[in-house]
Amino acid sequence: MGILLAIQGAISQGILWGIMALGVYVTFRVIDIADLTVDGSFALGGAICATMITKGMNPWLSLLVAMAAGVISGVVTGFLYTKCEIPAILAGILTQIGLYSINLRIMGRSNTPLLKLGTIFKNISEPTGIDLSWVTMVVGIIFTAVVIAALYWFFGTEIGSAVRATGNNENMVRSLGMNTNTTKTLGLMLGNGLIGLSGALVTQSQGYADVKMGTGAIVIGLASIIIGEVIFGQGHSFIVKLFSIAVGSIIYRIIVAIVLQLGLNTDDLKLLTALLVGVALSIPVMMERRKQKQSYRASLGKGDQNADN
Repeated sequence: MGILLAIQGAISQGILWGIMALGVYVTFRVIDIADLTVDGSFALGGAICATMITKGMNPWLSLLVAMAAGVISGVVTGFLYTKCEIPAILAGILTQIGLYSINLRIMGRSNTPLLKLGTIFKNISEPTGIDLSWVTMVVGIIFTAVVIAALYWFFGTEIGSAVRATGNNENMVRSLGMNTNTTKTLGLMLGNGLIGLSGALVTQSQGYADVKMGTGAIVIGLASIIIGEVIFGQGHSFIVKLFSIAVGSIIYRIIVAIVLQLGLNTDDLKLLTALLVGVALSIPVMMERRKQKQSYRASLGKGDQNADN
């Protein structure tokens, strides 16, 4: 029973963190930029959400403000990367470091609890009597479905296609007369906006915001992306790829929940995440090498048959 309850909670959290993973996908896969702003923008969304709720503001409005703050953090990283010509990784790190102090300023302390305050999940659970974990799961599914649909629509537009093309072939986009600095910044804005939204949702779900809540978020996002890609494989449509990331996030959380239930020390959780990402990254490479060996052996076999004939 304990494991089943842990899995239920893991699914709920996996759905909410899946929105963060979708944001990481936009920067990591779509525009091909290793953006490390994630850890800071995730905590930024949580800090703004918690502060607004403690001030008596609408928890739904706090989600929009948190998302807007994430977009602004993406603008800062984009400016450092495109205008100041600072390498993408370093630009993300600089923004992330700056956001740590900003998040402390926003909350006024390192931790802001919401246990006695209303959140979107409590405001639905308490009047209806539905268990909070089920409310979290349903609301998370709705948000994730809306985000996936919005991303699918946006990347089908002219500007969205230009953003995708920038990640695939930047020189070709330039040759068509488009400013790739603009498309890169748009990608960073969109990705970090989703990350900020995810941070706000997770804050309302867990009942507190912490200045360090985004630590390791980039690794979790990459783990979700890679797990989804390994399970669903390559060559699928864009919307299936987006869906696979949400599934990968849920599977990651389930794995973590089961391992913790089996007695893993929470101090070893980061090590487990690193191992999961390492294994997930290695599997496609090993499978590709195996296919190449099989193809090579098959070609040798055909060559020997032709020689005998």
